Amino acid sequence: MRAGDGPQPLYVYNGGFLNARLRRILALAGWQIRTGRPGPDDWIGVWGASPTHGRGTSVAAATGAKILRIEDAFLRGLFPGRAGEPPLGLFLDGSGVHFDPSVPSDLEKILLSPAVEDAAVIARSRDAIDRMQRQHVTKFAAVDPSVRPPGEDYVLVVDQARDDASVTASGAGPETFARMLRSARADHPDARIVIKAHPETPQGFRNGYFVPEDGDVFLREPISPWRLLKGARAVFTVSSQLGFEAILAGHRPVVFGQPFYAGWGLSQDDDPLPRRAPQRTAEQLFAGAMILAPTWYDPFHDRLCALEEVLDTLEAQARVWREDRQGYWASGISTWKRPHMRAFFGRHAPVTFTKTQKNGAVPMVWGDRPGPEGAVRVEDGFLRSRGLGALLTPPLSLTCDRTGLACDASGPSDLEAMIAAAPNLPPSALRRAERLIATLRDTGLSKYGSAAAALPALPDGPRILVTGQVADDASVRLGCPGAAKSDDDVIAAARKAHPDATLIFKPHPDVLAGLRSGLTTHPLADVVLVEADPIATLAAVDEVWTLTSTLGFEALIRGVPVTCLGLPFYAGWGLTTDHAPVPERRGVDVSLAGLVHAALIDYPRYYDPVTGLPCPVEVAVTRLADPDFEHGATGFVQNVMKGLQSARGRLARR
Repeated sequence: MRAGDGPQPLYVYNGGFLNARLRRILALAGWQIRTGRPGPDDWIGVWGASPTHGRGTSVAAATGAKILRIEDAFLRGLFPGRAGEPPLGLFLDGSGVHFDPSVPSDLEKILLSPAVEDAAVIARSRDAIDRMQRQHVTKFAAVDPSVRPPGEDYVLVVDQARDDASVTASGAGPETFARMLRSARADHPDARIVIKAHPETPQGFRNGYFVPEDGDVFLREPISPWRLLKGARAVFTVSSQLGFEAILAGHRPVVFGQPFYAGWGLSQDDDPLPRRAPQRTAEQLFAGAMILAPTWYDPFHDRLCALEEVLDTLEAQARVWREDRQGYWASGISTWKRPHMRAFFGRHAPVTFTKTQKNGAVPMVWGDRPGPEGAVRVEDGFLRSRGLGALLTPPLSLTCDRTGLACDASGPSDLEAMIAAAPNLPPSALRRAERLIATLRDTGLSKYGSAAAALPALPDGPRILVTGQVADDASVRLGCPGAAKSDDDVIAAARKAHPDATLIFKPHPDVLAGLRSGLTTHPLADVVLVEADPIATLAAVDEVWTLTSTLGFEALIRGVPVTCLGLPFYAGWGLTTDHAPVPERRGVDVSLAGLVHAALIDYPRYYDPVTGLPCPVEVAVTRLADPDFEHGATGFVQNVMKGLQSARGRLARR
């Protein structure tokens, strides 16, 4: 529910409304928090059916004011509210509250309306359901997809927090849960009973109705509900959201309460609710509960948003929790990188910089530096920053590879596996990648941001761009299995293949800055571009030749043909002309959208320096495309570092 034109006063009598995120979402939805005595045309905000809601309802009864009931939406964040995490969405209900069947809520009215039958909304529902299942997203998304379900063909009985409003509103209590358990055993006498504890129970926030002895298996682990539901024969619940997710997973749960998802022909109801007469599909139920009814919030742009953007946000945050919760012990990390590594990887457990193994922590090293067996190898992402890493510009993206290195053509990597799996991506994922491609083309972003230097006039006729690289870079040392090993080799091969074309050589930025070793010019080149915008350069050439440069990937994004003499991550998938031998493990054709999804969405992790939060790629692109965005080392520090790196470069060239 949204307020009318202009800020609508909302009178509150609960200290919980001091929460900054809650107040901000309400303000964006048009509500202005106030205290005092409302008039008969005003609104009073209460939190669901919380213990304090009686204050607001009493004032409403005395004044005739209307009540706006506020509750968490069905994708809240990583953790329950009692853990202190702010919500990503709210239900703002002017009729009732979704878990209380005594009066129809706004959600129920939406489910009764033709709005949930709209074809476009149904298509969004279908895509979002698939995405939540693939990415293991749920209301409290701190779940571990690697936790295995307890076998197969079990009966899942869902516990809930004792005396929760969603339980008591259905008139349920301890006897209801006991009766549900008896029914599950009676209906499936040959099956194991698996009881799933409520997420707040293992954290010690609240007790449930069951104890471990009540089932054959009592699950406290943070298992993904989608994995748990896949192995279940049947699902029994009172009013848990897991019953809703069971419907989305194809179950027909047995329901002993009267939650919002009961009564639509999708559940077996112990206590039917006749007024919910229309039969609804799972996609229609999802449309009402997840797309049309909630008010969703984007913390990166401080605005209301659509469900899909919340999924972007929650996927990024869930990935960080899943990968980092054991902590890391990191070696081979430059001192200046360590604060940024802590920001990227230390949100849920410490990052310790030591050569000595820490119990339970995951080993981590930078790039191809020596490290222990099984170490996570970290490198810059392909949309890194506005400025060079060699000048201490902190990254907005890093990659973590648990198999190998993306630049090492001699063996597999996580990125290579993601690219090989790209043909199996659903259409919605490919559409997201296509939107990202369009944004990158429109904004002119490259790995190090967008450059401002104008492109000089170039000769008419065919133009071939050769991208210079750092001579001792890992991508050159490890990514060139063929005869070509240097910029010299690429320039010679390009000239031989195109004797009459204008050959343009663009040295690597680190080499031009004097920070690394490599070529700054070449006698076979007709033009040497020193400071020109790399993306503008791509728009002016007919083809790109490279060993392994990321600029080849950026050329593909912009539809420019690429010839590779090395074997970068983007070669060998049917998108490039390859001179180096291609391993059989890359024996699959991949679309450009599939490649981009793997390389820019699935593989890297992004960090938003504005909010200090893990973020999706779209947020990083927004930051890098913003001309007012500043994120880097000071000019003084950069000048000192440039001097030190220049000396290093001179020594390397001797």
